[in-house]
Amino acid sequence: MNEARALIEPQDEHNTKLLGYVHPSTWTNPIPKARYHLVVIGAGTAGLVSAAGAAGLGAKVALIERNLMGGDCLNVGCVPSKGVISAARSWQAARESRERFGGPEAKGEGDFGHAMERMRRLRAGIAFHDSVERFSKLGIDVFLGDGKFTGPHSIEVGGQTLRFRNGVIATGGRAIAPPIPGLAEAGYLTNETIFELTEVPKRLAVIGGGPIGCEMAQAFRRFGTEVTLLDKDGHVLIREDADAAEIVQKAMLAHGVRLEFHTKIQSVARRGDEKVITFEAAGGAKKELAVDHVLVAAGRAPNVEGLGLEAAGVKYGKAGVLVSDQLRTSNPKIFACGDVCSKFQFTHVADAQARIVIQNALFFGRSKTSALTIPWATYTTPEIAHVGMYERDARERGIEVDTLTVQLDTVDRAILDGEDEGFLRIHLKKGTDQILGATLVAEHAGDMLGELCLAVTHKIGLGKIASVIHPYPTQGEVIKKAADAWRRTKLTPGVKKFFERWFRVFR
Repeated sequence: MNEARALIEPQDEHNTKLLGYVHPSTWTNPIPKARYHLVVIGAGTAGLVSAAGAAGLGAKVALIERNLMGGDCLNVGCVPSKGVISAARSWQAARESRERFGGPEAKGEGDFGHAMERMRRLRAGIAFHDSVERFSKLGIDVFLGDGKFTGPHSIEVGGQTLRFRNGVIATGGRAIAPPIPGLAEAGYLTNETIFELTEVPKRLAVIGGGPIGCEMAQAFRRFGTEVTLLDKDGHVLIREDADAAEIVQKAMLAHGVRLEFHTKIQSVARRGDEKVITFEAAGGAKKELAVDHVLVAAGRAPNVEGLGLEAAGVKYGKAGVLVSDQLRTSNPKIFACGDVCSKFQFTHVADAQARIVIQNALFFGRSKTSALTIPWATYTTPEIAHVGMYERDARERGIEVDTLTVQLDTVDRAILDGEDEGFLRIHLKKGTDQILGATLVAEHAGDMLGELCLAVTHKIGLGKIASVIHPYPTQGEVIKKAADAWRRTKLTPGVKKFFERWFRVFR
């Protein structure tokens, strides 16, 4: 419990409230039942959904958490990051209000401490949903402490042995740092510590141009920090379509983020109160960068250590616990879900996999992860949201596609909002209206993607979407425009000649 408390700083009223929910110091572990239908180790999203779902169906469930209920998402991931991003966006909007919209002029410095206090307050308010108290009231035996398998059907926590019919490993993952000489000695931040800041850094280096790196680089630049992002690749968000990533990259540059690509970081050293990064830049030039903080956003590792997986007969590797398509481990009575075993490290995927585990573990189900249609979003400005296949995915599977791209600057609401940088791209199975995948680049892309997620998952074609009335004016109308564009492709020269003859007869 002391270790858990040390992970949450600063020790203010909001974090005290948070800890009271997710790791209460007064908690006493219950006396274990003789046998559980399901024992879940790890109380992040995957573990919480597994436990709550099984208990709701009447199963006897135990839930083990060594650190903080809610896992990364609540404590150091989705929740705090979006609170910080929202604040940063509002700061930027205030600065641009006069020039863009004729609004009042923003003067003076912002209060970063207030913005972070707001995030902590809101996080503490949300925390009840993941709390020990709530899950205990659901009929779940909650055990706080280190869980370790002692056999294929047993696990020990706090000196007590829990026996189970089925087990679930949902221990998640953690941020890791690349092996850069001097980095550990100089000190660095990760997503697990950056939200503890109470004063805005004057200078911040971000190592890694993936989603977390880009989101935090852009946010802290908007807070007034001098931000330099270093990446080994040639542009940010390398997994996205290059032109989609380019729009985000241009926005980051416009906001003042300095970008260094094709870099090889050679060392980090402390020099007084600052940290100096020595790196080889594009073209081979050697450079130094002096900053106040270094944020490492370039890697994660699954939490598999210290779990006694060998005793349970559960195989694992560098990528985490090895599972089948049905999320069963090498021990047929133990399943795994979430970041500890998945290549898709998103909260919503952990949730979906937990639901598969409930079906397969408790009801002899045959649900498969390969059947899932997985969307995701990167919360930069603009956002990039994606669902289904990229064109390269279809090509690798030997599927021919037709591609439609609609620019956001053709959408009236996007123009009026001043948010017309972006596009919608839809990949269709060639010769059909079946949507295989879609990428949306827009200010609110994550919120707009739901219609396309439904379409891809349930094979609703663009023809049916074209028949749906969409409210005007909205940015979501871009989906209707794509459907109309597809419908116009049906007006072939032959069809057009038929209509011409028709109207000559009925003039």
